[in-house]
Amino acid sequence: SRPEPNRKSLEGAESPERKCLCVQVLLSVLAQHGQVGLCFYDSKDFTLHYMPDTMDNHELQLLARGRSFTTHTSSIHKLLTDPNTFTPSFSPPLFPLLHPPTLSFPLSSLIPEGLEVSKQRLLSAHLPLLPATVSERERVSYLSSCISFESPLMLRSVGALLKCLDRRRVGVELEDSSVGVPILQFLTYTLKDVVFMDRDTYSVLQIFKSELHPSVYKLQSGEKEGLSLYGILNRCRCKNTWYTYNSSEKPTRDLAVLNRRQEVVRFFSCPRNSDTLSTLQGSLRNTRNIPTLLRRMSLSHTKVSDWQGLYKMVYSAVCIRDTMRSLPQSIQLFQEISEGFSDDLYYIASLISRVVDFESSLAENRFTIKPNVDPAIDEKKRRMMGLSDFLTDVARRELEHLDVRIPSCCVIYIPLIGFLLSVPRLPSMVEKEDFEIEGLDFMFLSGERLHYRSQRTKELDDLLGDLHCDIRGHTSLCACVCVAELDCLMAMSQASQEYGYTTPILANHRRISLIQARHPLLEFCSPVFVSNSFSSSETEGRVKIITGPNSSGKSIYLKQVGLIVFMALIGSDVPAKEAEIGLVDGIFTRMHSRESVSVGLSTFMIDLNQMAHALNHSSGHSLVLVDEFGKGTNTVDGLSLLAASVCHWLKTAPAEVPHVLLATNFHSLLQLGLLPSSGLLSLQTLETAVDGDELVFLYQLKEGICVSSYAANIAMLAGLPHSIVQRGVEVQYTTNAPRCLKGQTCVRVVEKFLCVNLEDQSVDLQRYMREELLPSGGDML
Repeated sequence: SRPEPNRKSLEGAESPERKCLCVQVLLSVLAQHGQVGLCFYDSKDFTLHYMPDTMDNHELQLLARGRSFTTHTSSIHKLLTDPNTFTPSFSPPLFPLLHPPTLSFPLSSLIPEGLEVSKQRLLSAHLPLLPATVSERERVSYLSSCISFESPLMLRSVGALLKCLDRRRVGVELEDSSVGVPILQFLTYTLKDVVFMDRDTYSVLQIFKSELHPSVYKLQSGEKEGLSLYGILNRCRCKNTWYTYNSSEKPTRDLAVLNRRQEVVRFFSCPRNSDTLSTLQGSLRNTRNIPTLLRRMSLSHTKVSDWQGLYKMVYSAVCIRDTMRSLPQSIQLFQEISEGFSDDLYYIASLISRVVDFESSLAENRFTIKPNVDPAIDEKKRRMMGLSDFLTDVARRELEHLDVRIPSCCVIYIPLIGFLLSVPRLPSMVEKEDFEIEGLDFMFLSGERLHYRSQRTKELDDLLGDLHCDIRGHTSLCACVCVAELDCLMAMSQASQEYGYTTPILANHRRISLIQARHPLLEFCSPVFVSNSFSSSETEGRVKIITGPNSSGKSIYLKQVGLIVFMALIGSDVPAKEAEIGLVDGIFTRMHSRESVSVGLSTFMIDLNQMAHALNHSSGHSLVLVDEFGKGTNTVDGLSLLAASVCHWLKTAPAEVPHVLLATNFHSLLQLGLLPSSGLLSLQTLETAVDGDELVFLYQLKEGICVSSYAANIAMLAGLPHSIVQRGVEVQYTTNAPRCLKGQTCVRVVEKFLCVNLEDQSVDLQRYMREELLPSGGDML
């Protein structure tokens, strides 16, 4: 496990000078392609907090509703890494959560370097708790257990943050320059009420699963969704709605949000509301990816097809609004749509029809406004037509007032930012102080060009305004998130009705009870599926050890519990007769072993990292699923690590013990009494029956332990030749000889053998061994 931080172990950490320095928290964020990676450093306790790459929408709504990054911050310095990936909508939702920002370096110098460079910065970080003699390979192994190397955006943001920490000398301002900025601990950061799940958990539970399309005509077009939870629940009529909705919502612990979702799912799951469901789904077919469409409009990237889609969508929204007003307004989502979709929808639809010249737009393959619609728009169109020549004249006049060393300049227009004066970077311009030009406000450095605001560009902003956005800004749909939520919840209700799911009872306690639960995916693949229950209270049965032969269903049972809990936390009904689920804060897994060449770790080391993450970060509200941990090394070492891990949980205070489901074939864990007696421990097995040489799997969970793995029977079922199986049984019998033969008898045999005079040719060694050494066990030898 990772060493605990000890501030006193850092020389000079408690010096009077250190106490006088203000505490700083530096935040680094990188957002790209619908994902966000985040990290921040707290100089108060020298900790680096990180959030693995997480899906989010373009407005970063998930990040916007996160809690404050620290409760004891005196100042926060925000590093907007890679500003080209951000839209101006980034700042309003996120940073009001924080203190006012300060930036000491231009944004261009904070652009994150490549992934490999960022990894090297991390490997070179000052870690006082590690011995100075550790090798690079040992450092990689340690860091891989502390921070996820599978999150490229987060790693790049860490690289930018470490670069800034070294420049600022945060926390070591008064130390010698050879002393690096210390990192005493790495901590995972989770946004408020969001359930933590890493990429491995999503993979092993088959929440998403991509596979190549079987058609030879579509092999080049990408992948299709395989058998996954997403595949069976996604009945959405709007393209990309599931991503738009769930990327910002995520599995949540917010009981109010979950109750809001459940009441909608419950309403549409009722058969008498099936006609209403069909009507609404028909209207949703014309609904596009609304957030992406509106974002393209704000960035002036709108196509003619986007306006056509928007036109159809508005009329569909009117139908949805009218239907919602006929439904019970006691359901919160119905009320929000009824009120949010105002009568302005009719005006918007007629305005689009009156303003957009669809015929000319299709003919000219560009967006066209009908003439004589709005005098102000006509005037702005006229200005845009001559904008290029006009800006050239402005740049020529601006150059006359600049330093003679500047050979040229130009005036450019950036949507949503405005007009800027762009000049080439001179060789003498190295530091930020060199960028200052009298009468100009420095904005940013891009490539080898510096961008400024001048008095003239400010006048252009006031005179011309944001032309593209003004022309396209007649349309605004504030209720788009409600449409996405409605579509997803109706999809869940349709699946619930078709598959016979039930609504779980959710509460802020630490119990989980599932009656006659089923695996939501396997029941599609098996003609007869045996349901099993699960119960974990606050003080009993929280650590369950499940034994049983291979192929008896241990892994399926673990995934079944994990999937049902996940479904409940997104607001879906679950495959069980009854379900009561206390809200968990994270689902941790150590199940399928995977290879990774990105960090150069062995499979067993990756297994250890997964187990370490569960041990270090799970809480009394977490769910931990462990399958065959310890099998990647020799039996004794693997058994020892497994026993130590289970003992750790059993000796922890009951309020801090997570729900643990552990499947294993290490029967010695129980037979040798390696675990302490505890009410938290529950021993279960999956029932089997032996009919002659045939092993029959009953897949029924019961209390108790498995006395045999039935490896020979399973090998016969797998088709191994009988002679090989028989020889395996013989070897097993030999290695499992009575313990007395391996104990005291072995000692006696060795002592007798050492007394034999091997130089005496009269000694018949074979007879001596058979009659003297092993009189009762010669045949066995």
